[in-house]
Amino acid sequence: MAENQLPFSRGGVMLADGTFFEGAGFGAVGATAGEVCFNTAMTGYQEILSDPSYAGQIVAFTFPHIGIVGTNNEDIETLNPAVRGMIVRADAEHPSNYRSLADLDRWLKAHNIPAVAGIDTRALTAMIREKGMPHGAIVNCGDGQCDKPALLKQAKEFPGLVGLDLAKDVTSRQIYRWSETPWAWNEGYGEEGKPTFRAVVLDYGVKRNILRLLAGKGADITVLPADAKLDEVLRHEPHGVLLSNGPGDPAATGEYAIPTIKGIVDKGIPTFGICLGHQMLGLALGGKTKKMAQGHHGANHPVKDLETGKVEIVSMNHGFTVDTDTLPKGVKQTHISLFDCSNCGLRLEGADVFSVQYHPEASPGPMDSHYLFDRFADAAKKRA
Repeated sequence: MAENQLPFSRGGVMLADGTFFEGAGFGAVGATAGEVCFNTAMTGYQEILSDPSYAGQIVAFTFPHIGIVGTNNEDIETLNPAVRGMIVRADAEHPSNYRSLADLDRWLKAHNIPAVAGIDTRALTAMIREKGMPHGAIVNCGDGQCDKPALLKQAKEFPGLVGLDLAKDVTSRQIYRWSETPWAWNEGYGEEGKPTFRAVVLDYGVKRNILRLLAGKGADITVLPADAKLDEVLRHEPHGVLLSNGPGDPAATGEYAIPTIKGIVDKGIPTFGICLGHQMLGLALGGKTKKMAQGHHGANHPVKDLETGKVEIVSMNHGFTVDTDTLPKGVKQTHISLFDCSNCGLRLEGADVFSVQYHPEASPGPMDSHYLFDRFADAAKKRA
């Protein structure tokens, strides 16, 4: 065997309808089931794989070469990634970047995430576009044989995400403070030393960069678990509350989260929802949500601000959406996807309460959506 050449591992992806994609396994050895989705981003694979919103899902990247810049300890959104598995056309075994500390294979092993390379990701993506996101099982068999009947059974038994509360699996277990500010070139992350307002973040699976951007706007941040009650929120006397992103069915998480959100809004506290937080704000204001066929997963999504006419290029990751037809009077749709016209933003008229479906802390535009953090900070500072 040539120096540095990895031994061949068998692997594959089995869909619940019996379709099997055979490839080479890497990352952690083992099998797991989940909902299979595709992501069209060309960069940011480490941020994607560490996004808590991907709990219960297997991510197939449409960009053919993943792992080119390796991995590091800075480009992560959580310490404990919840993604079920990763599918790529080709993995880069020898990354090249001055910030790289380890190749993707080693990082995946460290986080117990199985991956498969060498399959036709175009065919898989076309299948998802036509039929919706399937249930599937991914396996890295190592140097053993892949048990296809067992994989099919595992794929068929996956319960799906409808009715599933996954926020409880990825939320923080305790209250904590946050003061780290956004990354600067060749300087790393900063520290907010003189906050100008207090913010409570309800953690349904919050991404670190949301907290960083919020701290960068002057927030003194307290992060509370997903099931925090209204009195726990009010105890910290927030000038604003941010409802974070997260995985799973918003209606399921909403069973315990919506009463708290309703109470926050009724108190007149400025409220900003992102992704799952957006969906649950929509539910709290009287709307409904629904499952999407293929969802939105990528960093090249055009979204139109209906109030300004501005088009933003945004990052998205969601499989549920707010049903605009169910929004009551006084709740206004503010943003729409230019791919399918689905809802991407709303606000409560006459109040500093608003939310977006996409991820304004990500930088595909690169900073098209950062104004939303300014809007929230300005509203909160009025109460400070």
